[in-house]
Amino acid sequence: MLTHAAIQHLSTESRELAAIIDRVGPYRPIITRDPFKALVGSIVQQQISMSAAAAIQARLRAACGGAVTPDSILGRRPAQLRKAGLSAQKAAYLHDLSAHFADGRLSGSKLRRMDDEAVIAATCAVHGIGRWTAEMLLIFCLERADVWPIDDLGIRKAVRNVWGHKEIPGKDELRAIGQPWRPYRTYASWYLWRSLEGPLMPGIRIEAAN
Repeated sequence: MLTHAAIQHLSTESRELAAIIDRVGPYRPIITRDPFKALVGSIVQQQISMSAAAAIQARLRAACGGAVTPDSILGRRPAQLRKAGLSAQKAAYLHDLSAHFADGRLSGSKLRRMDDEAVIAATCAVHGIGRWTAEMLLIFCLERADVWPIDDLGIRKAVRNVWGHKEIPGKDELRAIGQPWRPYRTYASWYLWRSLEGPLMPGIRIEAAN
């Protein structure tokens, strides 16, 4: 019901979004249910390709005995993590993230009880996590409906392309553009990303498109 309401609202508010929705089809993001795993993935993926990140995560799982958990990360020395392909900085970020989950400062249940801004504040307390990463957690793990990541270059490019701007819009302009789409800006974000990538590119479940 929520998705139906979101699609109806966005299609009514914007003929441009309505056209993208019609072309792309059903809303079907890939969701990672475990916040710890989602944040590990975000840290590993920073500034490298998706294929390189996948290879590192596979080696990281092997280094952690088959399961990447706060305890398994904290039980490995930085040198062991670096052998999986992590930089020294990323290994330190994963240790800090793991410490936050191990001592209870962060947990899946706590994050799910927090409002969006509290989630952003709590996760940004971890070294290596900024607002954009926290917003991706809100969208692709916690499934919050009204996230509008105005720092995301893909969103900014999509808005430029779809609305025919000569330049990539600034943050204030993006805030104003997204205002009519409340409380479903997450859905608008997803469809704008898809407008750049096409309906069968990474970020959706391919089998759902058949």
